[in-house]
Amino acid sequence: MSVSVEFLELLWILLPELLPSPLYALARLGVAFVAVMAFIVVMVLFAVWFERKVIGHIQVRIGPLHTGRWHGWAQTIADAIKLFLKEDIIPKGVDRPVYVLAPLVVFVTTVVVYVVIPFSRNLVARDINMGILFVFAVSSIATLGIFMGGWGSNNKYSLLGAMRVAAQIVSYEVPLLLSVLGVFMLAQTLSLNGIVEAQKGLWYVFLQPVGFVIYVIAGIAEVNRLPFDIPEAESELVAGFHTEYSGLRFAFFFLAEYANMFVMSALATVLFLGGWHGPFLPGFVWFILKAFFFMFLMVWLRGTYPRLRVDQMMSFCWKVLLPLAFLNLLVTGLVMSFI
Repeated sequence: MSVSVEFLELLWILLPELLPSPLYALARLGVAFVAVMAFIVVMVLFAVWFERKVIGHIQVRIGPLHTGRWHGWAQTIADAIKLFLKEDIIPKGVDRPVYVLAPLVVFVTTVVVYVVIPFSRNLVARDINMGILFVFAVSSIATLGIFMGGWGSNNKYSLLGAMRVAAQIVSYEVPLLLSVLGVFMLAQTLSLNGIVEAQKGLWYVFLQPVGFVIYVIAGIAEVNRLPFDIPEAESELVAGFHTEYSGLRFAFFFLAEYANMFVMSALATVLFLGGWHGPFLPGFVWFILKAFFFMFLMVWLRGTYPRLRVDQMMSFCWKVLLPLAFLNLLVTGLVMSFI
């Protein structure tokens, strides 16, 4: 695995020398798109199997066992094939253009974010100076796609779930952004590569423990995971904004959910856990291990805590997380000004 990763990094570096400028730009874009799509598909298949097994052990049961023999490793592959072969049903009365475009908007914005994520020092599609702002700006567009799905479905449960998404994500984005401002102040850069390089000696999780805790909580709320899965609450809203979707369109929502989980985990790795830095193993391997540790934390919380009420979720954001985020920012500024 390390040999193949090192080969990809070397090929990525040598492409400008091997191809003329226009062809290089086009080849780089094509390679990045294919690599990102392949990674997302494989990662989602593994993440679903991983979550099923972890939740199974938490609930003292087995989880997937038979398909694929070893611990049911092929169960998610079988489920994916079944999902893609299902009939695509469009209910009567939907706002057809909005209904059709919604899953594409959610999925495409998620894929675009992967372009600036640095999996290792050289394994990044595009390193831009404002990388972290690009991530937050593009990922916010997914909220519009979710709202489009709820509105266009012509279903009261879908619309209510979409309204909850809008309220939840807009609210928790505020403490989420404030929690990472301390990292920007310490690193003196908005480049994701630059932030990782600034953590060679000491990870920012040790310098920003309060910011890390706020990021973890707000990040889980941003991806609608328990105990913040209010927009999809099955006991209240059937399935929320994607109740009326089936087949391939539902698969896009499903892929986007787990792809967003990895984005939040990857950003936690970049901002607080030193990115690809680590001993003995290649940088790409360290990055994946740290990101999946964060995803394991999300799964663990899902199997441990019950769902919050809507009023509890909103009160916790504005009355607890937001003041803590401002306090953390104030203390960071004071410490930096006196050192």
